[in-house]
Amino acid sequence: MAPTPPKDRPNRYTYAAAGVDIDAGNELVRAIGPLAASTKRVGSDAALGGFGGLFDLAACGFRDPVLVAANDGVGTKLKVAIEADIHDTVGIDLVAMSVNDLVVQGAEPLFFLDYYATGKLHVDVARDVVAGIAEGCRQAGCALIGGETAEMPGMYAKGDYDLAGFAVGAVERDGILPRGDVAPGDVLLGLESSGFHSNGYSLVRRIVEDNRLSYSAPFPDGDGASIGEVLLAPTRIYVKAMLKAIRETGAVKAMAHITGGGFVENIPRVLPDGVGVEIDGASWAMPPVFRWLMELGGIDETEMGRTFNCGIGMVVVVREDQSHEVADALAEAGETVHYIGRLTEAAASGSRVRVKGTLGSKT
Repeated sequence: MAPTPPKDRPNRYTYAAAGVDIDAGNELVRAIGPLAASTKRVGSDAALGGFGGLFDLAACGFRDPVLVAANDGVGTKLKVAIEADIHDTVGIDLVAMSVNDLVVQGAEPLFFLDYYATGKLHVDVARDVVAGIAEGCRQAGCALIGGETAEMPGMYAKGDYDLAGFAVGAVERDGILPRGDVAPGDVLLGLESSGFHSNGYSLVRRIVEDNRLSYSAPFPDGDGASIGEVLLAPTRIYVKAMLKAIRETGAVKAMAHITGGGFVENIPRVLPDGVGVEIDGASWAMPPVFRWLMELGGIDETEMGRTFNCGIGMVVVVREDQSHEVADALAEAGETVHYIGRLTEAAASGSRVRVKGTLGSKT
């Protein structure tokens, strides 16, 4: 038997009064329905509203598929988006950080799910975020088949929100990367990044704050763009270009997605024991936004190289006599490609990644 409230305390509690607006949540589901539908692909009906998202793997034509899964967030780049009041690009970042991890294993991204959490749901902001997620899915060729929105009063400061994303892809068993024949003498192709991508923003924000800069202020030589707009350039999605190169040439041996930790931590993840890498730092030019931050914060070269991608967001390992074929396929798919180094015998001690000169020092 339910307790009877005291006469001086009438039964007035509701979920809305506690800070959770179910109606706003329903409004958001209606608003993002067309966005999810725009990502429809073979195997998906891109419908929202069920208890789980469905995907028909058999419809995709795989012979002997292995599923590959990845999840990630956007990190404190979200704070830049919130403070700059620009919310329609971080969703692309969210997708990119997971699908770029899938393709380095040779996998085709199939579907994506998102998690959006906030203290108070603002439908317009959430819709902008999901619009970016849908755009990222279209760029990656995967379907947005579901997600979760959580309104949690007291968990987040006013205006704050957080994101997580989950991607699933598939690769034929005999196409899993890295291949077993990665060896000294192979060359490295570097694909240009679109900026900081989604790494190092705690340092970026600290430098901006310590220099008392506003995200609405013009970025130097930014063609009218604000600092916030430049810093929020979305992570480049390499999926379609890399799948084209993999399938057309059959020559891609391995790939490394350059995220937090830079070259030093990410390239060794795809190398066999005993193999190192030598990078020619003068083989590409570091983009202006990196130079700006480096000078503004007095960041040394070592710290730049272990924190940021320094202008190269994806590294591809190929045999030297097949490198031009792969580079041409990537260029045809819209990527800017640089020959940035080669694999060597690993040094007896120290880092497996050696840099000749300064990263991004091409003039």
